Amino acid sequence: MILRTSQASSRKSKSAIADRFANHLRRFKDVFILPQDNSYGGRIGSHVTLHPMLRTPDDRTNAVGDVVKCLGEELIPGIRNELYPVTSSFGAPIFFSLERAAAPYFGIKAYGVHMNGYVEKDGQKLLWIGKRSQMKPTYPGMLDHLAAGGLPYGIACGENLVKECEEEAGIPKSISKEAIPAGVVSYMDIDGYRYKRDVLFCYDLKLPASFRPENQDGEVDSFKLIPVTHVANVIQRTQFFKPNCSLVIIDFLFRHGYMSPEHIGYLDLLQSLRSGDCS
Repeated sequence: MILRTSQASSRKSKSAIADRFANHLRRFKDVFILPQDNSYGGRIGSHVTLHPMLRTPDDRTNAVGDVVKCLGEELIPGIRNELYPVTSSFGAPIFFSLERAAAPYFGIKAYGVHMNGYVEKDGQKLLWIGKRSQMKPTYPGMLDHLAAGGLPYGIACGENLVKECEEEAGIPKSISKEAIPAGVVSYMDIDGYRYKRDVLFCYDLKLPASFRPENQDGEVDSFKLIPVTHVANVIQRTQFFKPNCSLVIIDFLFRHGYMSPEHIGYLDLLQSLRSGDCS
């Protein structure tokens, strides 16, 4: 295969960044085996493996957790003491659990729930859009969904969505339980040391016109009710939205008839919504 020079340079640069992060793991020889470390019979290749002496999920969780603490906020910002399950696919047995903020640094596939909260007025749909707090460690001040969150260890998607609705927007369970599961989007993204491999479960919730969201956990600065067509225009022309929120809203546009095959790039855009490993 022949790569264009710019593509080759880009891949080379990303590989070098990954190597730099891996080098921080070399001092934890009782936890990780890196490609050059073959003394334990580890397979040589461009990957990092866990030490075979870590035999149980609890052993692996505790050992990798200690490493994350040692690396600290300087290398892995936004540590939340919230565990993500590490599995081969959704619902598969758990290999170990990993600090949420660390998942993309180890290339671990993560799952989340994202909800489009909308209202119907005078024949048009409007979306409730949140603005993230400036204190958030990731994407501060950017536009976001009404409610969304990662899927931690030991909680089902629907249960997690109810929790996020209450914490982020003050939506009572009597309303949030009516949210409709509407499929998934998936993507991959490399940013510095982070290799994000996310699968997001999408939900739609039609809200009463009288409802007004109120943030409960300090992670959202404000909410605004915006016509769906205006939201689509913001996504098309700006970078104000947190990137994965744009994907979920574009999926909403397809499902609610705002996109049609007559739009240029219709199939390419639809396909891009599930460009990651959706398993």
